[in-house]
Amino acid sequence: MGGRPLALVLALCWLLQAGRAELTFELPDSAQQCFHQPLERGTKFTLDYQVIAGGHYDVDCYVEDPNGRTLYQEAKKQYDRFPHRAQVTGVYTVCFSNKFSTFSHKTVYFDFQVGEEPPLLPNMNKRVTALTQMESACVTIHEALNTVIDSQTHYRLREAQDRIRAEDLKTHVSYWSVGETFLLLAVSITQVMLLKSFFTETRASTGAVST
Repeated sequence: MGGRPLALVLALCWLLQAGRAELTFELPDSAQQCFHQPLERGTKFTLDYQVIAGGHYDVDCYVEDPNGRTLYQEAKKQYDRFPHRAQVTGVYTVCFSNKFSTFSHKTVYFDFQVGEEPPLLPNMNKRVTALTQMESACVTIHEALNTVIDSQTHYRLREAQDRIRAEDLKTHVSYWSVGETFLLLAVSITQVMLLKSFFTETRASTGAVST
């Protein structure tokens, strides 16, 4: 692994201390990128990923446990979600592969969440009494904000994907316009030369008859 992939792995491990990692990285053609995270038995984790640029917007993905057993494997997926609870303690591996692509590199986004969300209020899970009106309002607002964050992430990815597609379309249109310009120029020059040859032949024939 080079310096950049190593930096990505370090960033992932650092972010997972807070229970969640969101990364967007470049995956070159015919390449594979893996991330590793130690987990305790019984820890819940969720993997969300999406290809936002490159080729047909697809990638291979698989998840392995510390014993090398494949927990999840999908080929040529644009996006997917995989929730799981760790059965053994050790280092879990998440890999994204673009080995099936020879020419196009991909831009991949993934969100890796570890552990349960901590309770919003102290001893909330152990309480037997009903929540007060203020506490209920706080919980409702918290859930609404989580929904807003997820929606913002979704629309941000869609915006990035649509923007990249628009830029690709703009590039193709520009190339097509340049090609059409050269084609029209070539046709115009050909027509001028053809018409010029007709008048040259006519003048030559007239001179021969006069003589």
